[in-house]
Amino acid sequence: MRVLVLGAGATGGYFGGRLAQSGADVTFLVRPARAQALARDGLRIRSPLGDADVAVRTVTADALAAMVGQTPFDLVLLSCKAYDLASAIAAVAPAMGEGTTLLPILNGLLHYDALDARFGRANVLGGLCFISATLAADGTVVHLGRPASITFGERDGGAGARVADFAALCARVGIDHRASDDIAQAQWIKFSFLAALAAGTCLMRASVGDIAGTEGGAACMAALHDECLAVAAAAGHPVPAQARDTARAGLLDAASDVKASMLRDLEAGHRVEAAHIVGDLWHRARDAGLAAPLLQAGWVHLQCYAASRDPQQA
Repeated sequence: MRVLVLGAGATGGYFGGRLAQSGADVTFLVRPARAQALARDGLRIRSPLGDADVAVRTVTADALAAMVGQTPFDLVLLSCKAYDLASAIAAVAPAMGEGTTLLPILNGLLHYDALDARFGRANVLGGLCFISATLAADGTVVHLGRPASITFGERDGGAGARVADFAALCARVGIDHRASDDIAQAQWIKFSFLAALAAGTCLMRASVGDIAGTEGGAACMAALHDECLAVAAAAGHPVPAQARDTARAGLLDAASDVKASMLRDLEAGHRVEAAHIVGDLWHRARDAGLAAPLLQAGWVHLQCYAASRDPQQA
């Protein structure tokens, strides 16, 4: 299987780097400066699961079409921030030939409308990942914590050859993965948890443990999670009890130093994916006629942050 990975940032760099480390046919679509750095230093991964320094193949936008003309890609792995989706779609479009599948591992669900409109629904798998990672100033991919998994599947359910092929590749190279026959439910499990985590930790500007340690903090996070779970149920994808309880335990853990990546971005003064995650879930709650005051408070708070950071991008 021939794989194109958009970018070599934290998420794409980690999963693409692990594929390349094990000898898979992987190419990274990157900007010229990043291509030069990777040619000089290789792709560096620092992780509790094992460090790696990998020589990787890269291509820049101006050379992508010619490369595809010689040997098409089977799979395009798309990981980007939601606010970069339009430019990401334009970047990978030359690689999306007949028989090429796109696997997005972005947070949330809002991106599928744009991907389907550009590439056709049949060419876009459902996907998600669990990883906490960042890109250091020197370009090193820094994996924080131990989880690093990817889940994918056909969006209409069932199993297909392309899902089986990528699952076999992940198994061969040792990437923790799950080929799901109900990817929609897996996405809603993560979406409902992530929206609660992001809204709660950003609203309070604190870690899960710090929130849980306050008077009323645990009850507040539980109520916020309940709001998110209600939206999932209204969408036709109720979160199973075991997944609900696992997520709830993570949101109420008084010993946890976990913060949503959105909060880390906010604390660094960066753009945040608020509209794609917290805003989208609140809009879905509103459209379903559900009261979600805590989710709404988180969304208002994040809009205020975006406006204070850059009124043009609020």
